Amino acid sequence: MTVALKTDHEIDLMRHAGKLLGQTLQQLTAAVRPGMTTWELNKLGEDIIRGYGCIPSFLDYNGFPAAICISVNDEVVHGIPRGDITIEEGDIVSLDAGLIYKGYHADAARTVPVGNVSRQAERLIKVTEECFFEGMKYAVDGAHLYDISAAIAAHAKKNHYGVVRELTGHGIGKNLHEEPFIPNYRPFFRKGPKLEAGMTLAVEPMINEGSRHIYWKEDNWTVCTDDGSLSAHYENTILITDGEPEILTLI
Repeated sequence: MTVALKTDHEIDLMRHAGKLLGQTLQQLTAAVRPGMTTWELNKLGEDIIRGYGCIPSFLDYNGFPAAICISVNDEVVHGIPRGDITIEEGDIVSLDAGLIYKGYHADAARTVPVGNVSRQAERLIKVTEECFFEGMKYAVDGAHLYDISAAIAAHAKKNHYGVVRELTGHGIGKNLHEEPFIPNYRPFFRKGPKLEAGMTLAVEPMINEGSRHIYWKEDNWTVCTDDGSLSAHYENTILITDGEPEILTLI
């Protein structure tokens, strides 16, 4: 496995890409409201990204038909925005977005509560975000990749949640998806590659309120929980440094 280390110039470009994506998600999160369609939210996201002079990473990526992945309630990831899907009070909505700035990608996701949501939904969103930051404790030069994975899984398990295994985080840079792929659990107690300063990674816990098992809808994109339970998604693009990891998409 070859993991590309970014130059200082590349890191500067990715740092700016991350800042712009963080701002995009901040604006999208603030815009989510009952009565809005997921297509309206997608259109807003694309307008924001293009307004920054960037390109939406996801639009037409392997045929994906929108700029933003919008997944509601039991949808884990890759929900296709549609004009006939209306966001309702009490929903939770996962917004997964990416953009390209001067040839470099940033990728991040947030799960947003819509109005008054259940305590169970609030807790799931909170723990999913916590899973990411538990993983960040091990995102340091000299550690191993699957130390991040194990920390994410341990925090989810402690809270009695399911960890999706079929989908992973990934390296990122000139390409949206690069080596290494980053599971949210430790595969067979392996260590994985050693982390080095200059690696850029997209770490993204996908955590289910119930079972870890999933299925794909007939559109071949939208991933849902097998038992109909809620799912949350939290992602940032990060930089491995000589010290603490730098979270490029968090503002």
